[in-house]
Parts: sequence; C-alpha cells; structure tokens
Amino acid sequence: MRAPRRSGAVTLVVFAALVATIIATVGARGRAAAPDPAGVADWRSLVGGPRAAVSTSQRMIVVLSTPSLAQRLSKARFATEAQERGWTSQALAAQQEVLTTLAAEGVVIRRDFTYARVLDGFAATLDGRAVALLDQLPEVVGVYPVRAAYPASVSESVLATGEFGPSSGRRPGAVLPGSTGRGVTVALLDTGVDGSHPYLRGKVLPGFDVIGGTTDTDPRADPSDKTQVERHGTELAGIVAGSDGPGGLHGVAPDAHVLPIRVAGWQPGADGKSLVYSRSDQLIAGLERAVDPNGDGDAHDAVRVAVVGVAEPFASFADSPEARAVQGALDLGTVVVAPAGNDGVAGPSFGSIAGPAGAAAALAVGAVDSRTALPTVRVVLRRGLDVILDRRVPLLGPFEPSEPRVLQAAAARHGASFFDAKGASLVAGRAAVAEAGVDPEATAEQAIRAGAAAVVLYGDDLPPGALRLSESQTVPVVVVPTPAAVELLAAQRAGFDVGVAVGAARTASNNALGGVAAFSSRGLAFDGGVKPDLVAPGIGIATSEPGTGADGGALYGTVNGTSGATATVGGAVALLAQLRPGLDGAALESLLVGYAEQHGAADATSVGAGTLRLGASAVGEVAAQPASLGFGIWQGPHWHATRTIVVRNVSSRRLQLSLSAISAGDSEALRFTLQPSRLLLRAGRSASVRVTVRAPAPASSKIVTGAIQVAAAGSETLRVPWALSFHPPAANLLPRVSLDDRSFKPSDTAPALLTIQVGDVVRAGGVQIVPVSRLDLQLYSAGGRYLGTLARLRDLLPGSYSFGITGRGPSSARLAPGSYQVRLAAWPALPLAARPSKAQVTFRIE
Repeated sequence: MRAPRRSGAVTLVVFAALVATIIATVGARGRAAAPDPAGVADWRSLVGGPRAAVSTSQRMIVVLSTPSLAQRLSKARFATEAQERGWTSQALAAQQEVLTTLAAEGVVIRRDFTYARVLDGFAATLDGRAVALLDQLPEVVGVYPVRAAYPASVSESVLATGEFGPSSGRRPGAVLPGSTGRGVTVALLDTGVDGSHPYLRGKVLPGFDVIGGTTDTDPRADPSDKTQVERHGTELAGIVAGSDGPGGLHGVAPDAHVLPIRVAGWQPGADGKSLVYSRSDQLIAGLERAVDPNGDGDAHDAVRVAVVGVAEPFASFADSPEARAVQGALDLGTVVVAPAGNDGVAGPSFGSIAGPAGAAAALAVGAVDSRTALPTVRVVLRRGLDVILDRRVPLLGPFEPSEPRVLQAAAARHGASFFDAKGASLVAGRAAVAEAGVDPEATAEQAIRAGAAAVVLYGDDLPPGALRLSESQTVPVVVVPTPAAVELLAAQRAGFDVGVAVGAARTASNNALGGVAAFSSRGLAFDGGVKPDLVAPGIGIATSEPGTGADGGALYGTVNGTSGATATVGGAVALLAQLRPGLDGAALESLLVGYAEQHGAADATSVGAGTLRLGASAVGEVAAQPASLGFGIWQGPHWHATRTIVVRNVSSRRLQLSLSAISAGDSEALRFTLQPSRLLLRAGRSASVRVTVRAPAPASSKIVTGAIQVAAAGSETLRVPWALSFHPPAANLLPRVSLDDRSFKPSDTAPALLTIQVGDVVRAGGVQIVPVSRLDLQLYSAGGRYLGTLARLRDLLPGSYSFGITGRGPSSARLAPGSYQVRLAAWPALPLAARPSKAQVTFRIE
C-alpha cells in the first residue's frame, strides 16, 4: 500500500554481436517490405556481454501525451478510489482513439500490453507504416524500441552444506534493530519464485505472470531440458524476505511479503532456443501490476517497494518508456530499486549503467565485496621438474578439499568437449585445464562429468564468488592466471610431463573487502546523472534455490551480481518503510542515498553516494529530491548549469539547514552558487534550492564529482552526489551510411536496403558508449524540397540499422520517377551546443 496516501478516502565486455531487432522496415513512410528478409530492419549492437541473442523484431512501445494515473496524481493533492479508476479509464480511452485513427488509415494494431498507471501507452508489433503514422499524431510523444533485459547476476552456486560462513556464503548485510519489514509488501519483478521453499513459506503472495498472462508465478523449466529451472527470482526473494534458514540464516526483511511478478523467464531466443530473459515492454507491464496489484485501475494498493531483478545492458536512457514508468511508479509511492548492471568499467563521458537503473527516479544499486575471508587452495603447476606456478588461488566451486591432490594435467582437445572422437574421456582421473569461456559453470560441469579429479580454469573475465555447480560434486574447481595455464598447455603439446597439485582448502583474508566489484557497472547515465546511487554487498550472498536436493531437502546457495545487491537494498527499503510509515517513496529513496557511508576516495561514478548505511538512514532528518544531480558537459569558459533540488524536513522538529558544495577533485576549477544557502524549515515543510555551477577553465579530470551537503545542527549531514563532465564525446554519430541500390523501381517486396551505422564505441579509459537520442530520416526532392519524414527513431545504442526503401513517399503513394535524397540527422544523448551529425544518400526512382 502507498504511504502516506493523498486520498479523500484515506527502482565490460564489448563488441560482441548481440542481435536485437528494434524497428520495423521503413519504406518512405511506408510500406513494410515483408516477406523479403533483406527488408526486415535489424540492429546489430556494438556493445554487450556474452549474452545470447534475442530478437525483438518490430516490437515497439508507443508513449502517449494523455496523462497517466501517476501524472494525474503528481499534480492532485487528493484522489478517491473512484477518481483513480476514472483517470485510468481516460488513459485507456486515449489509446483506443489512437487505434481508431490508425484503423481509418487501414492500419490495424494488436496491442501486446496496455499501460495507463505508470505511463499512458501500449506495446505492439508495428510495421513501418504504423510507426510513421503514429509518429505524426499529436497524441503520440514517441515510438521507442523494445529491448531485452537479462537477470543481473554473474554467477550462482548451489551449496551442499546448510551452514553459511566465510568459505560458503555471506548473509545479507542490512539490519535495522526493531524493524523486520512487517506489513510491507515488496514486488519482485524477475523470474518465477518457488513459494513452497521452506525459506519463503508464507512470505510469497499470489502474484502475476506477465509472460504467460496467468497468476501462476512458479519457476518454469526449460522446455527442452526439464533439469534447467528458473532460479533468479527465488534467489532474490530469499535475500529480501527469507527466514528460518540453516544456521539462523534470514533475509533482510524476514517479515515482509513478496509479490512475485514474473517478467522474465524461458522465452525463444534469436535462434529459436529457449533463454531466460525479459523485455522492456514486459518490465513496464510488471510495474503496472506493482502499483495496482489487483488490476482495478485504483493504485491505493500500490506496493511500497519494487525490486527489479533484470537489467537492459548499457541502456541508461533517462527518457525511455522504462524510465518514464519508473518515475510514474515513484509518483504513486513505489520505490523502484534496480541493478546498475554487470558490465564493469566504462569510459569517461558515459558509463555502463543498465536500464532501467539509468532512470533519474530509479534507486540504482552497484555491488561491493563484503566477504571478510575467502576459501583458497595452494595450486602448483609443473612442467617436468620445473615449477610454472606455485601460489594460493581462489576456489570457485562449493567443494573444499580436505587433503592435497597430485594429478596429471590434461586439456580438452576438441573445443569445449572433454572426450575424443571415439567418446573416451580425455581428463578422467586427471586435472582438466581449460579456458573458462563465456560460461565457466558449463565448462566446469562438463569436465566433472568427464571424470576430472580437479578443474583448473583460466581466463580474464571469471566471476567472483562460487560457481553454480552440482550440489553433490566433490571435485575442486580453481582459477589460475592465464599465462601460467597457457605455458602448461604448451608444454603438454610439446610432449613434456605436466602435472597439477591442489592443496587442502584454507580460509584467507579477502584483500578486496569493501571494494567495488569489478563487474559492477558505473555511470554516468545518458542524461549525465550519477549512477549507481549507492552500493551494497553483491558477492557470495547466501539465499534460497528452487527445487529440492538429492535427499529431498531444501536447496540453498549463493548469488553474485548487482541483482543480489539490489535485493539487499530492496529489503532495506522495506525495513525503513516499516519504521517510518509516514514517508513517501521519494523520501525513503533520498534517506538511503543521502546518508550512505562515504566510500573513501572512490568517485561517485562507481559508488554513487557510497555504501548502504541503514542505521544512519533510519534517523535521517532531511530528504532531497532528486537524490543525485548531473550537470551535463562543460561547454566553455562562459558556460553554466543550474539544477533545482527540493529539500524536505522529514523530522519532528524545526531545522536550521546550511547548504554547501564539495568536490572530490579540481575544486579550484568550479564555482558553485546555492540560492538560498541557509534554510529554516518547520517539520514537514520543504523548500527549493537552485544550484548553479560555473567553470572558467576546464578541469584536469575528465569527470569531476562531489556532493551538495545539507547540514543540520545535531544531525547527520545529507549528501546529494553530483557529476560534471569535461570530456564531450567527439564521435561522428553517423560514421557510415550506405544504400545497396541507387537506382530502382518501386517495390514493396524487394526494396533497396539502407544501412546506417549509428553512434560509436570508443576505447578511452574503458569502453566509451556514445548513444543517439534521436535519429531522423527525411525525404527531399533532388532540388531540395522537403517531402516528409520517413522515420524518427529514439534512444539508440551504437549499432548498425537497416531500412527498406520501397519507393513510396510520405503519403504512401509511389514516388514519381526522378532523383531524391534521404537526409539523416542524429542527436547526441545530452543537449550540446554542437549541431547533430548529418549525412545523406541519393537515389533514383526508375
């Protein structure tokens, strides 16, 4: 339920070819080029990790200008249940009017999802003509691509033991004495949840399956392999609200209830095989359900917290439909907690933050390593009598050897297979030495099934924490440096006697304790805002696993990734909401961000405000909105930027507040003006503060970060992190444009193919993503007369886009014979003084 309620009644691996089709074929405003494969518009992204390809061909989200329920309530002080249902109906009626208008033009749209609460719009499969018609309607704000979103964990482990400690798993690290989350409901937007698990029994409410359109939210099995079951939702639910686990294990808010909303699960990939993923249209549908669980159009029953377990890689657009939906949820009182993503370090201007965490209203969470100790073993690699490597290395599997093992080394000789052509094992009784590849869990499991007595993995991108391996396996799995492993394998190929010795497990201190996980994504977001907002433990977090073990007992395990950190923060919001029920979602979010523990010298782009510090948040007296600021990109000595924050007194006393700005570096290059810089606020009152920054000279750093401090006598100081970039992306946003046929006859089935490379990916201090906020394709005559807009695309990640040019004009009529131009303009994600990148191609209609 929402509180307090305004009612009359009462949140880097790059250059992999990740296919994500995003826009229909566009032929001069026009006709889809259907059945010709070359006419299907396609996007091959230049960014992404080792994720399987997902096709979202022609799927679009249409956002309308008619106010949603959330937009109505953001301006109305009171609303009855009947009023809210009426406003929801009005938003749906506006959609129907748009559909009727298109039907009059011969375009019939079948909606996959309708949205009226967090935003007004719908999702559907649209051809090029429908996209062009919609984009010209005054009721349409824009048409946006549907994106794929993946569970935001990098690895998991199923543990045979029921005891969790330094060598197995970490307990979620957020505690608030006297608060257990009682009376608070947390919506979990993820895969299915195993509500029968003893750790979750009685905690999981009847939910909704967005993918299947049913109320069955149990984890599903892979249709082609029934042993592979959705795990992620059950894991995050355990972190949020698990209780009565082995050794006293419990979640962050053990008395909270979880509302499972299945927005991710087994769905067909680009190759037809089943994959676990979600889509942005499904995610928004999940937020619609979170703010209106019974679906009656009245959002008085909105949950206090929505934990998003999936992430759209690199898609940190602040104006996307997902970002609008997150803002809508917050306006309805629901804090949306989202994972920052697991794509690691990125470049200086924009980071690797995922969607919807890039939304200004989202509480974006990064991951830190909270393990005080790690399980390690001594590993010796030898070539004859020569020692190649002798050091203690981390254990990646749940099994911890109690005695040393001395083994011959063997390698896979046929790619990922550990068997020869006749089916005989290459590694039986030996130490299997193999490159981890993109799926180290599968590599280790294959070696174990082949009879390996130990598994030695190497590679540059191995996940932290334990891998998810069979609970019954008794084979140590370790990771060694790549050069040592390569030298060992080269010696084996040369005929040398090579061997591996694995010692007994021993617990060692974790030198990375408190550090940001290497996989944790960091900002800036595409609007220049600081992301993540804060960080929390995200490695080796102990939790529940779906199903039962070989002995029929409940399964437990660990999870690594920013989703685990997100679930921890989601549980923390539930604790805070119970303790301070009178605060709305924006205030809860601000307390968690503003009173986070400062993270040493680390800049805000990796940790936001700092590490979750729930005790300080619980007694915080001041809140600010927004919780963080972005000043954009410096544009010269006379440039300045002004932002407004609303400071609120959420205490029970009158506060005398003093505001100031601090910088993490290059403070001499910045001049801040805060108006006013002093406030006297009575309890419950708020005031606006204008923050203006000037920089007469460029800073030596590419990005300068800091905080606006709001200090009150006798109270902790609230911090609002900010960032300013001195490194504008200089990339050409249209580096390559080509048309495969410059002279052709009009054809709806065999169009000319226009291919456009949009945006850029630059290696500069990490991978630098240069997105495009808008791409326009406009048609002109040979003499320069404007004939109309062919297509307008928004929020584009770097990639190659293809369009079919059928030879039809903006009115869908065939073009007369003659010469024409398609002029293209691409705008950067941040508003800059520079003009958009432009290009053009000419063609002739025969």
